[in-house]
Amino acid sequence: MTHYDAIVLGTGGVGSAAAFHLARRGARVLGLDRFPGGHDRGSSHGQTRIIRQAYFEHADYVPLLRRAYELWAELESLADEKLFHQVGLLQIGPPEGYVIGGVLGAANQHGLAVDELTGAQSQARFPGFRVPEGMVGVFEPAAGYLRVERCVLAHLAAAKQHGAELRTDATFLSWKADNQGVSVATDHGNFTAERLVITAGAWSPQLLADLGIPMTVRRKHLHWLECDHPVYRGPNAPTFFYEMPHGLFYGFPATDELGVKVAEHSGGETVSNPLTDPRPLEELDLERVRDFVGEQLPAVGKSARHMRHEVCFYTMSPDEQFIIDSHPRHKNVVFSAGLSGHGFKFTSVLGEVMADLALTGTTPQPIGFLSAGRFR
Repeated sequence: MTHYDAIVLGTGGVGSAAAFHLARRGARVLGLDRFPGGHDRGSSHGQTRIIRQAYFEHADYVPLLRRAYELWAELESLADEKLFHQVGLLQIGPPEGYVIGGVLGAANQHGLAVDELTGAQSQARFPGFRVPEGMVGVFEPAAGYLRVERCVLAHLAAAKQHGAELRTDATFLSWKADNQGVSVATDHGNFTAERLVITAGAWSPQLLADLGIPMTVRRKHLHWLECDHPVYRGPNAPTFFYEMPHGLFYGFPATDELGVKVAEHSGGETVSNPLTDPRPLEELDLERVRDFVGEQLPAVGKSARHMRHEVCFYTMSPDEQFIIDSHPRHKNVVFSAGLSGHGFKFTSVLGEVMADLALTGTTPQPIGFLSAGRFR
C-alpha cells in the first residue's frame, strides 16, 4: 500500500488548490473525494463566483486577496484558459451601512481603488440598476467573477500534472492521527500518510467535530432569470451586491442564454445532512429574489422567465469568518473550514496556505485572525 506525504480530504475549491500546491512542491499527494471534480453537491459550483479586494467583511482579508489574485493569474496561465473576468463590482447600500462602510474602510486602509458614487451617479453610470432613495454606490473596477467549476478542474488538472493521485469514488468513514502519521478509512480501504489536509466544505462539522467549534450548514439557492437586455451583458455589465433593509442580494451579468444569475446572500435554511438534503426549489426564496429583481433590475423584471435553479451550501462559523489552522492536538493535521459563504475567491491562496502548514507548520500569509484559537 502506498504511503503518502499528504492526504487531502475533499477536493473542491480549497482541496483542489491544496493538492496542486502540495504536488508542485514535490510531495506525494492523494486527493480523496466522494464526487468527481467540479460536482454540484457542495459549495463550489453554479458557473460563477464574485471576486473582489475591498473586503467589507474584514479588512485583514485584503493581503490574502492580493495573493489570491496573483495565484488565479498563474493558474490561468498554466491552464491556458480564462478563469477570471474583470467586469467590476457595483455595490449599493446605506452610506454608513455594513457593506458601503466596510468597502470604504478596507479600501482606505489598503490603498485600493474604488469609485464612490451617489445614487444618481450609480444609475447614470449603470442604467440597468436602480438605487433606492437614501442609498449610495461604490464601484470596484478590479473586481469581477471567477468561473467556479473551471477553476476547480484547472487546479485538479495541474495537481495531476505534478503527480498527485486523485480518487473521486471514495466515501470517507473516519480519520485518526498520532505521532507516527495519519490514516483515513474509506469504503475503498484505508490510506496512510505523514500529514492530513481537511478541506471538506459542508462535511467539515462532522470531520472536525472534536474541535468543539459549532458550525452550521445552510442551503442557499441560485436563480437564473431570462434577460437579453444589453445593460446586463458584455464587458461593461458588472457583478452587483445590494444591502437592502430586508436582506443582502447579489448577482452576475448574463454570460450565456440562461440570463442573469441572482441570489440572496443572507438567510438560508439549516441543513442536517448535505449528502441527503433534497435541495428543493423554495418558492419563498424565489419570490424574494423576484421582488428584488423587479425593484432594482427593471430591465429584467419580476416576471422574467425562470431558467435554472441550483443549490449550494454555506458552512457557517460562529462569527462568519474562516477557520484556518493546524489541529490543536495533531500538528500533522491542518484544515480550512467555515468559509461562511464568501470563501471561493480565496481558494487559490488557501490551497497554498494548506500546503505551507502541512509541509512546514507555518505560512507567510497573515492568517492569525482566522485561527481556531479565537473560539477557545
